[in-house]
Amino acid sequence: MKRIHLSPQDPSFVQNPYPFYDKVRKMGEMVYWEELGKPVIAGYDGVSMALRDNRFGREAPEGFAPDIPENLIPFYDIEAHSMLELEGDRHARLRSLVLRAFTSRRIRTLAPDIEEITNTLIDAFPAHGESFDLLPAFCREIPIRVICRMLGVPEDMSEDLLEWSNAMVALYTPNRTPAVEEAAVKAANEFSAFMRDYVESRRKSPADDLITSLIAAEEEGERLSTDELITTCILLLNAGHEATVHSLGIAVKTLLEQNCVPDALAEDRIDGAIEETLRFDPPLHFFDRWVYEDTTFLGVDLKRGDKIGLLLGGANRDPDAFLHPNTFDPTRKIKQNTSFGAGIHFCVGAPLARMEMRIALPLLFERCPNLRLTETPTYANTWHFHGLSKLLVET
Repeated sequence: MKRIHLSPQDPSFVQNPYPFYDKVRKMGEMVYWEELGKPVIAGYDGVSMALRDNRFGREAPEGFAPDIPENLIPFYDIEAHSMLELEGDRHARLRSLVLRAFTSRRIRTLAPDIEEITNTLIDAFPAHGESFDLLPAFCREIPIRVICRMLGVPEDMSEDLLEWSNAMVALYTPNRTPAVEEAAVKAANEFSAFMRDYVESRRKSPADDLITSLIAAEEEGERLSTDELITTCILLLNAGHEATVHSLGIAVKTLLEQNCVPDALAEDRIDGAIEETLRFDPPLHFFDRWVYEDTTFLGVDLKRGDKIGLLLGGANRDPDAFLHPNTFDPTRKIKQNTSFGAGIHFCVGAPLARMEMRIALPLLFERCPNLRLTETPTYANTWHFHGLSKLLVET
């Protein structure tokens, strides 16, 4: 297996990782990335197969779970109930319960809310010709307000939820510090305490919201514990909010840079355009998997307890899977990309994220036909959570 060197914090890589992915693919189906300390896969077929292969998974095999530092135990006590980190029967049971509550009907009922939220945010934009950051003014607000309404949490809690989410997600960045760790633990404890109280209030006063539905599933004998319910709500906030913020911001950036508005957002093209923005520059670039048994994959011998890295951003630019992959083509024939994962861990929030984009993007460009970038957008130094640091525009 060939080996490659590059710091994932290298500024040029963070701003444009795709040349590196091209280099990895050309070196082989699996290449050892020295700085990550594990083999990585950048090809579409390899990533897609690994996401669906039960020889690999998110949960550490018995005897290989890393020791958790004492200061982070409260954080990982909450994460221990996350279906994102579980496999086998525990994952299947939890995912089934969540999908029973997080139905397509419930998602569809959020469409008027998304439209209302989008219009309200646009109404509050600064005057024409005044530059402002679209991320806090638009991209961050839509998913957090939608999640509040979906969960049934008061919308005036959105800023608290946002702060908790940002602090918790920061723990997964490669350049985390003791201060980041302390903030993540504090946020996890505060969010958990809030949700525990809110769950108890919903037990006494049920409503038509996701928390009530999850409580009902628990009380119908499905054995969804309160801890699992709380962790599920935290996961829906952190995963759903973080990814959708990045997806919306990158989509606006891409559509403006490619100068393909309004054609790309026409009713008969928008679904393809959304998939193309997710393929071309996805919000998540990396997932790793534990190896569960001694095996050979893509011609490489792997041992139980090894870890492999899946470069989702690289898979989406594989020329063997997509014609002219480095070209943004909103008319491209839709083909499943890897942006939402695949297999049993396929993102449960994908339909909601797509609907938010489908409603918010046309409204934004319809009401702001002269929207333009006032500064070249730059990406935040988090690489695998691939999102913009700011998005300065004017209407």
